[in-house]
Amino acid sequence: MSERGKFIVFEGTDGSGKSTQMSLLGKFLKGRGVECVLTREPTDSPFGALLRACMTGRMDTDERAIAALFAADRLDHILNPVNGIKKVLEAGKTVLCDRYYFSSFAYNGNFVPLDWVIELNRPAMEALRPDLVVFLDLSPEEGMRRVSRRGETDRYETLDRQKRIRENYFAAFARFRACERVAMIASEEDKARTQENVQRAVLPLFGG
Repeated sequence: MSERGKFIVFEGTDGSGKSTQMSLLGKFLKGRGVECVLTREPTDSPFGALLRACMTGRMDTDERAIAALFAADRLDHILNPVNGIKKVLEAGKTVLCDRYYFSSFAYNGNFVPLDWVIELNRPAMEALRPDLVVFLDLSPEEGMRRVSRRGETDRYETLDRQKRIRENYFAAFARFRACERVAMIASEEDKARTQENVQRAVLPLFGG
């Protein structure tokens, strides 16, 4: 039987460089012979399609419905019998994921009670905790400058909301410090230097 793969999650406010740093880490690990699968939330499932419609304003609904959709998308992401994260991990592959339940705590927790969001995500937390959460920290002001280069924003991408989201992340990490392993890494303008710090945090999972 294959040894279980590692599950590494990337978290951060908008513009923090999660997708870029996750991609760079995937290339680095593959170069060391680690078979990796890169994924993200929202997923490409029907749940994820609904969520992207909500995020971009093409569909308007209550924030509680959005929080519930994220929780449902996440459970399917974990447990799907065809390509769920648990199935991939059990096959011995490492999974790198752009956003997971801490995103729900930080983002949805802006609009609905955090305890309610946590309970929504309790099944996901019990089903699969990350081996490591990589939090890319960036000031909300710099994050919004980076986001503005894209030319479009979603429902969460305002400076005031990003400030609260960052605070929510820190509060959630403190609340779950006893059962979650989090690496706090500054998201620097120099992407290569940020990636070196990411690799330094991740390598102990692989005996490095």
